[in-house]
Amino acid sequence: MRRLVPLAALLLTLTTATPAAAAPPRSAPAPLAATPIQIYGAWHCGNDYCTWGAARTVAEFDSQNHWMIDRGDGRPAVNLVVLSFVNPLDLLRQTTNATTLDGVPRGMTPEIVGWFTSRGVRVMLSIGGITYTGAWDTALAENPTLLGQRAAAVATRLGVGIEIDYEQNTNPNLAGLQSFIDAYRTVHPYDATGARPQARLTIDVAAGDRYLIALNRKATADWLRTDTPVLDYANAMVAAKPASASTSQASWQEHVDGKPQYAPPVPPLAPAKFTGGSYLAHGGKPLPECVDYATSVQRAAAPYAQSVAPNGAGSTAGMLGFMFWAAERPATKGIGTAPPNTCERGAGAGATALAVPVPMPALRQS
Repeated sequence: MRRLVPLAALLLTLTTATPAAAAPPRSAPAPLAATPIQIYGAWHCGNDYCTWGAARTVAEFDSQNHWMIDRGDGRPAVNLVVLSFVNPLDLLRQTTNATTLDGVPRGMTPEIVGWFTSRGVRVMLSIGGITYTGAWDTALAENPTLLGQRAAAVATRLGVGIEIDYEQNTNPNLAGLQSFIDAYRTVHPYDATGARPQARLTIDVAAGDRYLIALNRKATADWLRTDTPVLDYANAMVAAKPASASTSQASWQEHVDGKPQYAPPVPPLAPAKFTGGSYLAHGGKPLPECVDYATSVQRAAAPYAQSVAPNGAGSTAGMLGFMFWAAERPATKGIGTAPPNTCERGAGAGATALAVPVPMPALRQS
């Protein structure tokens, strides 16, 4: 019996190894090409927890934020900064008080904008944020067209773009927001080249499709189309707390896929029409996103972000890039990104590893 085993094995080998019976080799699937990252930016909360309530000298601002324009080799660590936040009701009413001048926080000055733009870093102002949700509701009910005109005027005066951060999860005033956008676009029409900073108009949506649903549905269906674009792109914001790369990617995939099971459905969003958000600063210790690119979310998520395929909208693979929450002092608790907790070795190293272009190029349109 011991001799029969190897003999049977030999016969089996001879039978299956002949050229006529051999299975053809399978070719490995071609890897998806990595699409270059185009946006690598940070929301910026100033030194007073997103209020920007006092004017600052350029020298003092540089001492707290130099890493943003110098990743260690003289090149900026980001190619976009979004100054956060403008109160929409103050903007509409042109409020002037201790922290606001003609509706704009006193810290958002031409000098601070110029500190960034002179290094090739694009600047935008964010209108809203969760604190000002009620202010958005009131302003949109009061005069959304005038609000859009005044946002456009500020963009003209400072040479910046505008971000819409309207975080109303229950019955958002979409008609009013449409009027705001129409008024803004009358002054600053959509510009696919990106040559005019004032023409850059974007919107924030939730990390995935399960929050801010009505806003996300409207934005995806009507404002973020690749055939008739109205807004330049959306930012998928950070989750409630720092998330892993895999969790973030699952949320971003919801935008790519849409939610056909919802009534009415949320259509799919082109990967070329949004960025993914990650925490730069949160809590009492530095995050890898700030201080250690090798173990950061942006490094782990980069292959996905650069290759995610369209699924019903758009024609090119890959998201636009990453946005980070948030520079300097984003919360009353926590360390932020001011010295000694600066981000050259995290975001800065990522800008180098991902070959982030500075200044930002014209964005992919489909």
